[in-house]
Amino acid sequence: MLRFRHLLSIAVLAVILTLGYLVSLQVNGNFHAILPGQAYRSAQPSAQNLERWAGQAGIRSVINLRGAHQGTPWYDAEIAASQKLGIAHFDFGMSAGRRLSDEDAETLIALLRDAPKPVLIHCKSGADRTGLAAALYLAQLGKGEGLAEAQISIRYGHISIPHTNAWPMNESWEAMEGRFGYES
Repeated sequence: MLRFRHLLSIAVLAVILTLGYLVSLQVNGNFHAILPGQAYRSAQPSAQNLERWAGQAGIRSVINLRGAHQGTPWYDAEIAASQKLGIAHFDFGMSAGRRLSDEDAETLIALLRDAPKPVLIHCKSGADRTGLAAALYLAQLGKGEGLAEAQISIRYGHISIPHTNAWPMNESWEAMEGRFGYES
């Protein structure tokens, strides 16, 4: 019985620490370098975060994976901040709950390739859609499979559990990784 309580305590502590880490990612904007000087990823940036990250990392373009949402406060603030800072802004709507079609994947890869660098890629939480886009960015540059796949991980808040809301991002990656010469 004592061993069971000890194991249960360890499991509860692990869950609490994991949840605390995931919350801290969101509080800090989930801002990370994909490739320093070239590409960065984040959760939905506030105008203040966008200004700070533009100063720190020299951001020249933003790819918003949530799609255009004129008239919503978060979107209008992002557009205004981008314009104020002279940052190019691109909208690419995708859902973490649906696999990315081959056609949409090609469009996204072209956008990632052609957007002025350094580029900031974001969705709402910076975990699921952003993870897939970051993996595709690295893959189209010929970076290793492990480096690309690491973008779709718990490190950035993505929880890889089959049949959950964000699982289609994993399925999208698995369906596309062969085009980059990776094993699926």
